[in-house]
Amino acid sequence: MSFQAGKTNSKTVLGFSSGVSAAPSTAAPLLPVLVVLHQETSTPGRVGNALRALGHTLDVRRPRFGDRLPGTLDNHAGAVIFGGPMSANDPDEFIRREIDWIAVPLREQRPFLGICLGAQMLAMQLGAKVAPHPEGRSEIGYYPIRPTLAGLEVCPNWPRDVYHWHREGFELPAGAELLAEGGDFPIQAFRAGHAFGFQFHPDVTYAIRMPPSVMSEAAE
Repeated sequence: MSFQAGKTNSKTVLGFSSGVSAAPSTAAPLLPVLVVLHQETSTPGRVGNALRALGHTLDVRRPRFGDRLPGTLDNHAGAVIFGGPMSANDPDEFIRREIDWIAVPLREQRPFLGICLGAQMLAMQLGAKVAPHPEGRSEIGYYPIRPTLAGLEVCPNWPRDVYHWHREGFELPAGAELLAEGGDFPIQAFRAGHAFGFQFHPDVTYAIRMPPSVMSEAAE
């Protein structure tokens, strides 16, 4: 994904290169990035840090708690839908609303990134099936991924192991390009036009991975 970069880019913030070049220092102020979160205490983690470092502000919305999503992204540089404990198959109104809303960045050809649940929502919007592993397996923790040749063209330096927390996966949507694959859940990253879906969590920080309640228990 190519949100316009400043002097600091995703290589310095996320630890791997996205191929995004720096913008001139005289560039006009950048548009905000729409960030969709699913819990009251959720944060955009390292992805949010990277976007802020590139010069974007974050327009954070939580549709689960009543926030509305814009009818157009004309006033945004792009959008990111993050993960959550719910399923893209859940009947909740906000889940259906978010999946339907993804048609906006797809139609307007604006940058979109779906992470974990967000990627499953993107896959579903594109007509792919989202379902549990047929043998009931899950991925919780660090697991290896393998970039495809297409993935290496997008990003030459993928991490070997990435953080997961999911029990469902998705098919590769028709017409989409596979960027990274895995073991129990083969579809790990894909691109459809200006939209990207990551089954794993590039947003994770130590605080997200180990929330205060877990760290407190570990210290006892």
